[in-house]
Amino acid sequence: MAARTKTTKDRPSYRCTECGWQTAKWLGRCPECQAWGTVEEYGAPAVRTTAPGRVTTSALPIGQVDGRQATARPTGVPELDRVLGGGLVPGAVVLVAGEPGVGKSTLLLDVAAKSASDEHRTLYVTGEESASQVRLRADRIGAIDDHLYLAAETDLAAVLGHLDAVKPSLLIMDSVQTVASPEIDGAPGGMAQVREVAGALIRASKERGMSTLLVGHVTKDGAIAGPRLLEHLVDVVLSFEGDRHARLRLVRGVKNRYGTTDEVGCFELHDEGITGLADPSGLFLTRRAEPVPGTCLTVTLEGRRPLVAEVQALTVDSQIPSPRRTTSGLETSRVSMMLAVLEQRGRISALGKRDIYSATVGGVKLSEPAADLAVALALASAASDTPLPKNLVAIGEVGLAGEVRRVTGVQRRLAEAHRLGFTHALVPGDPGMVPAGMKVLEVADIGDALRVLPRSRRREAPRDEEGRR
Repeated sequence: MAARTKTTKDRPSYRCTECGWQTAKWLGRCPECQAWGTVEEYGAPAVRTTAPGRVTTSALPIGQVDGRQATARPTGVPELDRVLGGGLVPGAVVLVAGEPGVGKSTLLLDVAAKSASDEHRTLYVTGEESASQVRLRADRIGAIDDHLYLAAETDLAAVLGHLDAVKPSLLIMDSVQTVASPEIDGAPGGMAQVREVAGALIRASKERGMSTLLVGHVTKDGAIAGPRLLEHLVDVVLSFEGDRHARLRLVRGVKNRYGTTDEVGCFELHDEGITGLADPSGLFLTRRAEPVPGTCLTVTLEGRRPLVAEVQALTVDSQIPSPRRTTSGLETSRVSMMLAVLEQRGRISALGKRDIYSATVGGVKLSEPAADLAVALALASAASDTPLPKNLVAIGEVGLAGEVRRVTGVQRRLAEAHRLGFTHALVPGDPGMVPAGMKVLEVADIGDALRVLPRSRRREAPRDEEGRR
């Protein structure tokens, strides 16, 4: 019998699971999307017809569906409950991502201890540390509970075995990139492994009605490491932010199927652990007996939470041909725009040849346009060496034409400033209801705003070589 020739249909084909690029031979890295370990073999698609199967549960009118199964249970950490929308829902899977050393493990270990009770066991699985290392951290922050179980595992099968033995109501996996499945090729942390581990834990959570917190790594760009599919599979995605040199930590909701994503939780990281801050505005202010030139206060919105923050500016004579422009906590492009507006619309020409330093207090980052007016006033106050009036806050966006535009949440911002004892405010036109006892000055442009600088104490701005101020 003649030998059967190998047709093209019998040859193996390979396809990238991320972008769909196809090739006739296996490659370790996809040339199209540059992803490693995503090229897999697949066969010719077979023609199948799916027959109607047996349904697991009958379809019901939506009004008859029991919604009590999705009732959130508080975690014991009010600031985290604020971001989650009330707490953890049974069967929900939450992905917590953040930079190394920001405090993710410390926060989740505290949550594990406070959530544990007689009726709700908690299982904390660590793949990055040993059990003794986690125990030392638990002793330091006071996270010891008889119903909190700890295991150090990097094998997916062993983790699922712990679930059968402990039967927890809450699982914390630190982290999902350190666990691997022996049935999947590739090193732990690879795209195939992360997808398999996350899928297995999500299925276990849904079947058991168990809440799950997954710790995720981030890339050097700040994005969540691993396939984008991971963010689509989970129910909630939280971003843990903060400067490692500052005490403030922020937890933002990026995705939330059970609540809104405009809430922010504030925490303070210290030697004894991490604690929630119900009123974090005090971290962003400097209390002084007398006002100082180059400082201005504003009210920023982190989600729906108003925070009073302080903007500082300093201008000195430059010793180099190209003056320095240094910012910390502020966007460099917004500060450069305010400098141009002050020079062109505010008639302050001395800023162009001086070194300018601008920063925020307490490590807070101001990126919303509502801080433009405060930045402009701080720069103008530093240039003229004249302090702004005491107990003054400035709120508003400044356009390139010098106009002061309206921003969202003015009433909420003014209420927060009034609660903290501030009596005067500069705002755009039509601010709405003003708190009783607070004097609000509506400004139309940057020229109106600069009139708050006391003329009696204002110094002459340095003149340039042509005699201009």
